[in-house]
Amino acid sequence: MTLSRREMLKAAAGVGALAALGLPSSRALGLALPRTSELLMRPIPSSGEKIPAIGIGTARRYDVEGSSEEMAVLKEVLAAFAVMGGQVVDTAPSYGRAEIVVGELVNAIGNRDDLFLATKVRAEGREAGIEQMEESFRRLHTDRIDLMQVHNLADVETQLATLREWKAAGRIRYLGITTSFDRQYEDFERVMREQEMDFIQVNYSLGDRGAGERILPLAADRGMAVLVNLPYARGRLFQKVDDRPLPEWAAEFDCESWGQFFLKFVLSEPAVTCAIPGTAKMTYLEDNLGAARGRLPNPELRQRMIALYDSL
Repeated sequence: MTLSRREMLKAAAGVGALAALGLPSSRALGLALPRTSELLMRPIPSSGEKIPAIGIGTARRYDVEGSSEEMAVLKEVLAAFAVMGGQVVDTAPSYGRAEIVVGELVNAIGNRDDLFLATKVRAEGREAGIEQMEESFRRLHTDRIDLMQVHNLADVETQLATLREWKAAGRIRYLGITTSFDRQYEDFERVMREQEMDFIQVNYSLGDRGAGERILPLAADRGMAVLVNLPYARGRLFQKVDDRPLPEWAAEFDCESWGQFFLKFVLSEPAVTCAIPGTAKMTYLEDNLGAARGRLPNPELRQRMIALYDSL
């Protein structure tokens, strides 16, 4: 595979940034520079802008203290993520210190312009929503947030009205809503039908396929990009497969691990724009991004994956 001059310069600049930060080089991290251009990209329907199909979720794993050793590991992950072609980093004020940690690390690394930062608002009332979102700008050390989402439909009509104003003013680039609860699906669908939005974020995995029945088809019909949270169902998928070996037929869609097996199932749903697994270690980063390379399972293989999982 041949990289363009622009791609080579970006990759080289990223490796230089790692060195300047005292982080391991791409070679030490096991990164191959051509991978910067290999990730599956999918369009945001409302604009046509393309983003990589695998991002990073920050709930729980990025809720760490600023002086901890975990911060150094997370810094390494976020620096390498951009070098490897990743963009989407999703956080929220309600994730403990995660939003603060993301902002501090991205500011220290200096790769803000390489990332697609998404966060959320979860407040009752217009003024409370504005106050929380202003704080998110300060925490993330940025004057532009790529995606602002109404978290779990909290005061959704009020907050969406503000988001439309902020999008028109250029403070945010995209807006949307989120849920990770099946019980909210009915209200979620109603908002999707009534409101024009750029994104939705919803829980979906091999072990939690409910959103695939109505939410994902509706998103496709309405021209809304889809972020998928909980693609590993909070680790339950790994617990179910336990220490079983991958089936040999997983090679038919270039799958090298159970993590990629689960992520490639999500990405093989055409309505999905980007999955955001929690990623706090370099080994997980490389494995997760591997799901956005190579072939994806076709409909027949998807059914085989479902049958295998349901049989366990």
